[in-house]
Amino acid sequence: MTQLIVGEKAPDFSLEDSDGNRWKLSDYRGKVVVLLFYPGDNTPVCTAQMCSVRDHWSEYQATGAEVVGISTDSRESHKGFAERNRLPLRLLSDPDGTVSRLYDMKSWIPGRSARGVVVIDKDGNIAYRKVQAISLFRPADSEVLAAIRSAG
Repeated sequence: MTQLIVGEKAPDFSLEDSDGNRWKLSDYRGKVVVLLFYPGDNTPVCTAQMCSVRDHWSEYQATGAEVVGISTDSRESHKGFAERNRLPLRLLSDPDGTVSRLYDMKSWIPGRSARGVVVIDKDGNIAYRKVQAISLFRPADSEVLAAIRSAG
């Protein structure tokens, strides 16, 4: 698969959240959407990343963007992870890695997604895309928030 390019249409997809509800990207056309890909629940860097989003949640909400986390973990794992860490964002389960592959989030860890951020503008185009080369480093909230504001 070729790497997705800023300015291209974002591929549509549908995944289940931790409560078993279907979440479909195209349902959010007209709104900026942020996809936060991460390798897995309950790991030190992923927990720090999602807790940082939680700690800056009011800033994320102020942008009006729909912000979701995506990993290959199960709905049940997401539910426990979100409850334990009081995470306000919806976590989507990509158990077979289909969406991770669709967005070219290849990880060096088998069966996992890379750590990356995709911001999709109101027209459904990719406005920002960054994959962390080394998944030990999480994206800075300030950088993600700036990308959201630029896309809005």
